[in-house]
Amino acid sequence: MTEDELKQQICEIGKRMYDSGFVAANDGNISVKLNSQEILTTPTGVSKGFMTPEMLVKVDSEGQVLAAAGSWRPSSELKMHLRVYQERPDVQAVVHAHPPYATTFAVARTPLNKPLIAEAVVSLGCVPVAEYGTPSTNEVPEAVARYLEHFDAVLLANHGALAWGQDLLTAYHKLESVEFYAKLTFLSAQLGKAHELSTTQIETLYEIRKKLALPGRHPGNNCGVECDLPCNRF
Repeated sequence: MTEDELKQQICEIGKRMYDSGFVAANDGNISVKLNSQEILTTPTGVSKGFMTPEMLVKVDSEGQVLAAAGSWRPSSELKMHLRVYQERPDVQAVVHAHPPYATTFAVARTPLNKPLIAEAVVSLGCVPVAEYGTPSTNEVPEAVARYLEHFDAVLLANHGALAWGQDLLTAYHKLESVEFYAKLTFLSAQLGKAHELSTTQIETLYEIRKKLALPGRHPGNNCGVECDLPCNRF
């Protein structure tokens, strides 16, 4: 995609996030890599539902502004995006928002680690909770860094959700999947009888994922060493 096309796509995804209730007011941020040295990102102080391409800001891999119209500046939360790109060279886009169900689990500091539906097992695996960090500080990227090797999405304690992928649409779909997974987990708990998939069923789904050769990382695709993260694989 050209730079202009990516700008338009960022605005379309921002509007989709806003229309879906994933963000309120000026919440959330989006970034896309143009190349190894340049990144497009959303500006601070703007509703994601009302962005236009000329508002977007171009920064370098350190977050320094390369191009911006008028007084537009990148979000102070760009730091966590940059950390993802630094640790995961396969990633081309990062999306952050506050989807209500996912953020409810983030506030409760409860990982999404119940294997309830095949789609979540195959596309996400479990979704851990990165420890709380003060927004706009280096505490957030430091908290996220621990999960980058094996995951493509995390909940941010008392904050929201962060997802990444090989392109913007993939990153956004990861975010949508996290929210849907959180919603199903929450609502099924209200019925008091959510039946989890068995270990055998989960392993079968992992094999399907391997055969599909899906891009990105997955907690089921580890080196055979049992994960010691708070979420653990299913």
